Amino acid sequence: MKNKLANVGFDLVGIDYFADSDNQLYLVEHFEMYQDALNAKKERKNSEEYFILYKGAGGEYLCR
Repeated sequence: MKNKLANVGFDLVGIDYFADSDNQLYLVEHFEMYQDALNAKKERKNSEEYFILYKGAGGEYLCR
């Protein structure tokens, strides 16, 4: 999954609890602005099953 994440912007990702541990996260959609990603997350049926991932200043991936 790490290879598919953007270096800039925000990625809305979902969790597949039935996949093996290396493939549980999957990309739903990429957004340039956090507010757009947050709105898309809120529109999902089970929004608690989705996370917004982005790359921090130190190059690490963070989620909200």
